[in-house]
Amino acid sequence: MIRSIFAASVLGLTLAVASVPAGAQTPSAPPPAYGGPITAADASRVALAAIEQAKKDGLAMSVAIVDPSGNLIYFQRMDDCQFGSGPVAIEKARSAALFKRPTQAFADGVAHGATYLLGLTGAVPVPGGIPLYIDGKIVGAIGSSGGTGQQDAGISQAGASSMHP
Repeated sequence: MIRSIFAASVLGLTLAVASVPAGAQTPSAPPPAYGGPITAADASRVALAAIEQAKKDGLAMSVAIVDPSGNLIYFQRMDDCQFGSGPVAIEKARSAALFKRPTQAFADGVAHGATYLLGLTGAVPVPGGIPLYIDGKIVGAIGSSGGTGQQDAGISQAGASSMHP
């Protein structure tokens, strides 16, 4: 089960972000621990769930899955997806894995005036990167690109949700 309880404090603001598994984190708890890396089979299943959702939504997307250290495990660019979306999807996934939070947290922080976040190497302040969890531990992350930020986040969420059918 996934619930929206992840919080990040930015300039005194608490920002709630979706996609943290139930029980994995509370606002006062530290970020979840890293687990072993996602398997190639699980990475493929997650990416394919995201791509199926993109097809249903009529979107052409790039989808990337990385391990906890941000190394690429799986990548797919759908036909007719703009070429620039490939590197963006990979960087969104890498950011979510390395910083243990959805990239939406950085987007929200910047929107609330925390421009120093733009100086964090590897932090992508654009929605669409979401950590992936097994047993409450981060095993990787998914990144999607090709639509609006909210569309990208929705496609990544569809993939992430397939981790816990």
